[in-house]
Amino acid sequence: MFPNLTKTAAAVLATMMLADGAAAFVISDIRVEGIVRTDPGTVFSHLPFRAGDEFTPDRGTRAIHSLYRSGLFKDVSLSQEGDILIVQIVERPAVAAIETHGIKAFDKEAVVKSLRDVGMAEGRIFDQHTLDRADQELRRQYLNQGYYGVTVKTSATPLERNRVRIRIDVDEGRASSISSIRFIGNKIFDNEELADLMQLGTPNWMSWYTKRDLYSREKLAADLETIRSFYLNQGYLDFKIDSVQVSIAPNKSDVHVAINMTEGEKYTVSGVKLTGDMLGLEENLRALVTIEDGSVYNAEHVNAVSERIASKLSTLGYAFAQATPNPIADREKRTVDIVYTVDPGRRAYVRRVNITGNTRTRDDVIRREVRQYESAWFDSDKVKYSRDRIDRLGYFESVTADPVPVPGTRDQVDVEVKVKERPTGSISLGAGYSTSEGVILSAGFAQNNVFGTGNSLSAEINTSKSQRTYALSVTEPYITPEGISRSWEVYDRRVDLDELDVSDVEYETIGGSLNFGVPFTEMDRVFLGTKVESTQVEPNANSPQRYKDYVKYFGKDPWSVALTVGWARDTRDNSLAPTRGVYQRFNGEFAVPGLDIEYYKMTYQYQRFFPLTKTFTLAMNAEFGYGDVYGDTKMFPFFKNFYMGGIGSVRGYESGTLGPRDSDNDNMGGDRMANLSLELLAPLPGGDRTLRVFGFFDSGYAWGYLDKPNHAGYERQDMDFGDMRHSVGFGVAWISPLGPLKFSMAYPLNDKDEDETQRFQFQIGTGF
Repeated sequence: MFPNLTKTAAAVLATMMLADGAAAFVISDIRVEGIVRTDPGTVFSHLPFRAGDEFTPDRGTRAIHSLYRSGLFKDVSLSQEGDILIVQIVERPAVAAIETHGIKAFDKEAVVKSLRDVGMAEGRIFDQHTLDRADQELRRQYLNQGYYGVTVKTSATPLERNRVRIRIDVDEGRASSISSIRFIGNKIFDNEELADLMQLGTPNWMSWYTKRDLYSREKLAADLETIRSFYLNQGYLDFKIDSVQVSIAPNKSDVHVAINMTEGEKYTVSGVKLTGDMLGLEENLRALVTIEDGSVYNAEHVNAVSERIASKLSTLGYAFAQATPNPIADREKRTVDIVYTVDPGRRAYVRRVNITGNTRTRDDVIRREVRQYESAWFDSDKVKYSRDRIDRLGYFESVTADPVPVPGTRDQVDVEVKVKERPTGSISLGAGYSTSEGVILSAGFAQNNVFGTGNSLSAEINTSKSQRTYALSVTEPYITPEGISRSWEVYDRRVDLDELDVSDVEYETIGGSLNFGVPFTEMDRVFLGTKVESTQVEPNANSPQRYKDYVKYFGKDPWSVALTVGWARDTRDNSLAPTRGVYQRFNGEFAVPGLDIEYYKMTYQYQRFFPLTKTFTLAMNAEFGYGDVYGDTKMFPFFKNFYMGGIGSVRGYESGTLGPRDSDNDNMGGDRMANLSLELLAPLPGGDRTLRVFGFFDSGYAWGYLDKPNHAGYERQDMDFGDMRHSVGFGVAWISPLGPLKFSMAYPLNDKDEDETQRFQFQIGTGF
């Protein structure tokens, strides 16, 4: 009623409103009138008196001021009936709903959150000042994104029960596009070189996707910092950006950016010194300094040395160690001395390891991967390795592990492990028909983290004219606290090779396997197991002779028992989308001599990931396979052959077609193979880290027995690396909820007349 009056005036009016003009009286009761939503206790909490107290004009003034300051009421008055004090209030309306129209540049949930941050949200008290703030905040967000032609209109419509509906209408206009970027004062590097460093740029043929030409204040600030870092890395220690002008054309659609700079002179390093408390490790820390006297000053190298020194000390328990670089320039000689001040801080031990963000995965599944133990000295290497082990589980979109000081202590930290869950299971049901396969029914279930236990379960049913599969597998990564794993599988697979354009024969394999993995070191695991199989081969009159001979040698349904051995070493930072590290794997399968089938088969795989920049990763994959038979056995079991070609080996060639062929020109596969792949990967802007584009080079081939029987058996093809086929191309890979997806467009480099090529290929459920 009078929120802006002075204290004295309010006191006078408050006194005048009291009956008979009584200056003071003893309050027998207080009655509150006019409230609908507000709890009476809220009103009483703002009154400086209670029943039985004496009312005075000063107390009345303070009561009115306090009620207004609460922001809940738009009118307040006091009156008297005898010795009863009446507090009459009019509540401010509440916000019943907020409607937004025309917002396309932002996610509506993000807009609602930003409005809530300035006090405008459903259920809150309406205030015109708050609505004006919401209007200005929304305009600010649009201007930051370059929408200089935006118009925002807000309105409040009264509703029943003292409520209002807020409506926000936005006409975004067109986002302002950068028409030009000018650099003023640059002599060492030309405009094109500097423009290539920036996220922002003028329109080009990819602007529809990258939106690089849309002006953003935040991106411009980041670009200026990138340019500054670039010059500092080239030795220009005195470089500075003098000013930046952003001008908008009258049409409010074209933006012109001008960057004024002073490049300065190039400096070389005259010396590097270490000072401070080095804990007697000066020689060890000095070995981490890789900056040579006489080299061009490079800020990135200077900071890298600082990080290495701090990291070295943090492995010894000094969680917050610092090595602050101080470049001391001699502007006459254009040289700089770099002085590192080492401050290890206090040595800290870990009080607790806290895990948050795991809504599905059990806490102990994550905790058993942690190698930084509680009540032990902090070790940054162990924290980093713990983060990598958790990330390699493949259950999470992101994983962080950081030390946090314990409040009130000087020598304790907590390690905060934060994860963000990702889908780890998939269910697929399908039915279809094709002229080549006939009726196809399929169902599958796979879960790599069953009920959050870390165990894996998969079941598969697939029927078509060429293949029929029933399979069930289970993997338990921790059957002992020490980390021994166990996996088993049972399966029944029937294949008609004629329908797959391989050969006119059918075979069915029924079997099962049991495998144990024993951790040998933190990064190495040894596998031991066994496999039992029976493969029934059904040749017909049109089958090639080698399949008839196979039945002749081994019978129609021979049994084999094989011992399996393996070894794996994994130092990758992530199993789904690695950017650094090495993965090696060896598998051996050795049939027990004296049974129906006597063979052995070995594979070795080597993967390495090199982080070239923060964006690009170079990945290398090499794989070799070799199989043979024991003693007088004359044939390697054809169903154990390697098949090359297609995604997973050499893209650009049809799956399984690179290798020896029979007299009918059908693919036979081989008992030896070699494969090499190189990929250059980069994440797609706006996607998660598993959505990546790549360019690749593939090379591979399979060698085996030829379809030429003689008195000694079948002639074996010589292993000649000159037979290997090569291809290049590009593609997209994504770890989707359905499983790994990979699409590629390939171009064979040395295909032969008999080769079957296939430019576009895709696959679900493949790795590298």
